[in-house]
Amino acid sequence: MAISACTTPPSPPAAQPEPALQANLAAHRIIAGESLVTITVRRSGPLARMGHDHVVATRQVEGFVDLAQGRTELRFRLDQLTVDEAALRKDAGLETQPSADAIEGTRHNMFIKVLQAEAYPWLVVRAVLEPGARDLLRAQVTLHGVTHEYQVPLQLKEDGAKVLATGAFTAKQSDFGIKPFAVFGGALSVKDELELKFAISARR
Repeated sequence: MAISACTTPPSPPAAQPEPALQANLAAHRIIAGESLVTITVRRSGPLARMGHDHVVATRQVEGFVDLAQGRTELRFRLDQLTVDEAALRKDAGLETQPSADAIEGTRHNMFIKVLQAEAYPWLVVRAVLEPGARDLLRAQVTLHGVTHEYQVPLQLKEDGAKVLATGAFTAKQSDFGIKPFAVFGGALSVKDELELKFAISARR
């Protein structure tokens, strides 16, 4: 006990700097507030009935869509994610609504304990269309200091000055070296798999 008490805890990692995005002048701009990314986080374990599934979301997405080069870059801050908006829970098929205290507890566990959002505040996506395809992205997602690549199906609509890209895919927390939150020795835990949906709007 005495040795443990005198041990200095490791210093937290330095905060991740704001990631730069490289767009040309012809690209469509993703304007914060005009897009939506939702992430459905589901419960697991023998005591799953004691917990809640959750929906976290953001509209504060920034970046660009470059149709000529077939690529996009975007970013958003983790500390701007909302937790369990009633309308988004309904859209995700979740019938219950957690209390304000439960939502605050989820926010603390997610951002402080799991994502370490103070040190790793950004999620960044750099993606290119697969050659010869306008409905499949090869996306590099950077989260928690780790980059992982996914193939992401999407629907792309262009109307002159405006572009809308929508789609969905599944990612794992462990892809980014994140251990899913768990209590009671793992009897109540968060599933490793995350269900992501996006509707990205960009304009000139």
